[in-house]
Amino acid sequence: MSPQKLVAASLKRERTRAGISLAELARRAGVGKSTLSQLESGEGNPSIETLWSISVALGIQFSALVDAPRPLVEVIRLGDGPTIGASEADSYTATLLSAARPGTRRDAYLIRADRGRPRVSEPHARGVVEHVVLCAGRASVGPTESPVDLSPGDYVNYPGDVEHIFDALDDGTIAVLLSES
Repeated sequence: MSPQKLVAASLKRERTRAGISLAELARRAGVGKSTLSQLESGEGNPSIETLWSISVALGIQFSALVDAPRPLVEVIRLGDGPTIGASEADSYTATLLSAARPGTRRDAYLIRADRGRPRVSEPHARGVVEHVVLCAGRASVGPTESPVDLSPGDYVNYPGDVEHIFDALDDGTIAVLLSES
């Protein structure tokens, strides 16, 4: 995605989340409405000062306008992901699954489940993200509308602020769950 298209998508997403019109954002940011319209359509080439003014007017971090959005659901299969200590001489390897964001809080849980009793969870507080690493067995995990089948060593993260499910597909399924807010 080009930088202009990335800014356009981010700007529209964040303005919509804030619930304000193009004209109101232009007024708050001290930017022309036509300039803002061009930026949202991916036709403009904004300066850092313009993006900074817009981010301040929206009450968001500058990076929210220039960073690629995170996918709704991210899956890392066993053997994928950035790994350190992966030479033949190493007996220990570590794969980064998810770096903690500044100012976040995490709770860790060990899940044990048997098949035939899916756990459907109501949405948690806004902004909660759940991370699951499957240790043993198999499970279908994630938003109830689109769960992902996991095997041992697989990782998934998904929004915890929507209804979600943990459905063990084998008896003796074990997983580690991190809840982040």
